[in-house]
Amino acid sequence: MPDQTIGESCALTRRAFFLRAGEAASLAALGSMIQACSGSPTSPSSAPALPTINATSANGRVSVTIDPASALATVGGAALVQTSNAAFLVARTAESSFTALTAICTHEGCTITGFQSPRYVCPCHGSQYSTSGGVLNGPATQALRQFATQFADNVLTITT
Repeated sequence: MPDQTIGESCALTRRAFFLRAGEAASLAALGSMIQACSGSPTSPSSAPALPTINATSANGRVSVTIDPASALATVGGAALVQTSNAAFLVARTAESSFTALTAICTHEGCTITGFQSPRYVCPCHGSQYSTSGGVLNGPATQALRQFATQFADNVLTITT
């Protein structure tokens, strides 16, 4: 009888060991996933938010009026331009030149809302992009899609 008690005791110890080992492995895996997703020391980002400008969209073209009070009125200005179904990162790069990029981060699809001149910063995991859309700092590895722009009579047109 004493041997049976020792055997049962060992079985419980083995069972408890494997239960605890499984829990520890699960926690370690979860920690690795969280660390891999965090990307950079700035994640989530604390970059200042871009000003938002509402725009109209019709027939594959987005129109934005640039008045003197607009965030895009001066060279170096940037804004998040929104329509009813799309969002663009727009920067004024010269007196009559602009860049327009998709505002959707290529890492996990978050809308990019931060700007620390001259970098767009994703608020979710800290990916950073140049005003021409190139990746400056991950975890994103793909550039942002760029769209053609045209500027005339204080109206910026983005062709989608």
